[in-house]
This record gives sequence, structure tokens and C-alpha cells, in this order.
Amino acid sequence: MPRPQFEIEKDGGIEARFLILQVPNPQANAAAVLRGLGELPAIVERLAAIDRGAGLVCVVGFGPEFWDVISPSRRPAALRQFEPIRSGSRRAPATGGDLMLHIMSNRADLSFQLAFEAIGALGGAVKVVDDVRSMHYLESRDLTGFIDGTENPKGAERSAAALIGEEDREFAGGTYAYNQRFVHNLKKWVRLKPADQEKIIGRTKPDSIEFSDADKPPTAHISRVVIEENGEELQIVRYSFPYGTVNKAGLMFIAYTRDLEIPHKMLRRMMGVAGDGLHDRLMEFTRPVSGAHFFVPSVEMLSELVSGARG
Repeated sequence: MPRPQFEIEKDGGIEARFLILQVPNPQANAAAVLRGLGELPAIVERLAAIDRGAGLVCVVGFGPEFWDVISPSRRPAALRQFEPIRSGSRRAPATGGDLMLHIMSNRADLSFQLAFEAIGALGGAVKVVDDVRSMHYLESRDLTGFIDGTENPKGAERSAAALIGEEDREFAGGTYAYNQRFVHNLKKWVRLKPADQEKIIGRTKPDSIEFSDADKPPTAHISRVVIEENGEELQIVRYSFPYGTVNKAGLMFIAYTRDLEIPHKMLRRMMGVAGDGLHDRLMEFTRPVSGAHFFVPSVEMLSELVSGARG
């Protein structure tokens, strides 16, 4: 199996930075982008050596349109554009992106320096459209106060959920990234009693114990995103991080998956377009403001792309 770009079976650091980039005139700038990405391994290694305990990692993903430019004859089977959703007052927009850099670390300074140097290496070939610094918060909680990622698979189950395998052998070891940024209405949320918050989530707030089926409302967040098919729960690997300021804050959600249809089934159930007339009540207190898909190739495939640009 070709190697994934990061250790998918482990959680990332306590610090994350997400860069979403556009490539103006992609046909003309594609080679420059790949040459710039070719400098990344050396940059990561030099900065990682400052503090090995920081676990500095940078994951590179390519948007569908830009992938077709750099690899016109080979396309991952499930790669497609993010599709926007509208349901009443609820919106999940598609904002796209040609390139994603997902930086993980235990040190904010190393994450910043890596982001700064990566953009320097890419130069005028890219335009930054989103730069979000996010964090682990109070025992891996979302800003709503609830533990996030309880349903994440563990250990080897993470590779099975995230990494492409025999179903698309040419792209084995790669994965798809589903990226979405949410803005929370925390002022509205904190006016709720803790018991009402728990009904909206479907778990207890202190210790994340899931409610029984009898006590869990069908509109609870857990009821909408935990999906079973043929007796098995559909799995994705979440690396979601709170972000923001005292004026504007939310969740930077990223899921790595071998099947992009899975997170979209969850989103459709959250937004209320799954055909059962229900929506996730959490969506009354948060809203998605971005949406994009990326393909994250294996180490070997990324190296091959870079080598081809160098000639």
C-alpha cells in the first residue's frame, strides 16, 4: 500500500491551521505550484527538527478542477465538486478551492512559520482565500461545550474508513478531504439550559454519554449524523477544530474519507433534505459558510507529480 501523507491512525496536534488557496490561471501556474510543493518536505523537516515533540505535519490536497489540470489523464473515481444545499433558511454553500494545506502541530509558532514559508514557496502562483487558525479546546470540546469526535473510529479502523484501497487501486493510499467551516451563534446557544442543549446534541454535556433511543430526539445532532446501513455505522475520520475570536467563532470541520458520499449523507440529514422532513436542531445555532472537496494523494503520487513538474 502506498503511504498516506500523515499518520491517519493518530490524532493530530492541539493546533491546526487550514489554508485554502486558489490558483489563478491554473494552466499557466500549475507547474509553479507543483515546484513550490516540492519544497515543502524540506521546509517541514527543518521546522519539525526544532521540536520533535510538536508533531508538525502538513497535508496537501487538490481541488477537483485543479487536479484535472495537473493530472488530466488520471482522476480518482469519487472526486467531485462540493454540491451546495438549500433548505428553507438553511444554506450550505460551495466555496471550492484549488489547493488545501492542513497543518497540524502542538506549537502555534511552528504552524505559523510553516504556513508562512509554504506560501512563500508557492509565490504568486496562488491566492489565499481562507486562512484559519484553530485549536483543541477544553478536553477536545466544541465551543458549544460538548466533546467533539466521540464517534471517530479508533486505531486501524481509521485507515479502513479514510484510505482508498482496492476499489480504486491506482489511487490507493490517498484519501478525500471534506472541508467545511461553521460559524456558531454562541450568544443564542448559551441562553439555553444545559438540559435543552443536551437534547439538541443527543449526549450528556459533562461526559458525552449518548442518550438512549427512547430519550434521544430524532432531530438531535447524533440522530442525524450517526447513520447505519446494512447493520454497520458509516465511518469518517474527523479532524474538527474550534476557531475564532470573541466576536466570531465556530468549527473548522474536516473529514478524511474513502467515500465522499458518506459525509454528504450526514450533511443532507443535518440540513433537512434527506426526505424525512427533519433537520438537525443544532443547525438553528450554527451555519456552514464554506464547503469544498480535495483529493489527498499518497506520498508516492505527490512526489511523482512534483517530479514531473521539475522535468
